Amino acid sequence: MIAQMLLKSKEKTTYKEDAVGEKPIRSVAKALSWRVIGTLDTLVVSYILTGEMTVAASIASVDFLTKMVLYFFHERLWNSIKWGK
Repeated sequence: MIAQMLLKSKEKTTYKEDAVGEKPIRSVAKALSWRVIGTLDTLVVSYILTGEMTVAASIASVDFLTKMVLYFFHERLWNSIKWGK
């Protein structure tokens, strides 16, 4: 993929032709899978620090929602930046 980006010609392409671009649904799937991993980590760390599963689950739930949304928009922003493509 990196080699593709480096060797890719500088001519303009459409979104459909852009092999490096992603559809929004792919960004959503990536955000969800990453957040599941991150939330499990947050749950374990929160439980170790607080010793209470209820508090740990609350922290992990809020963390899941906020960071998933932030990650989605971060991915979409980077996908719109032409630098490095």
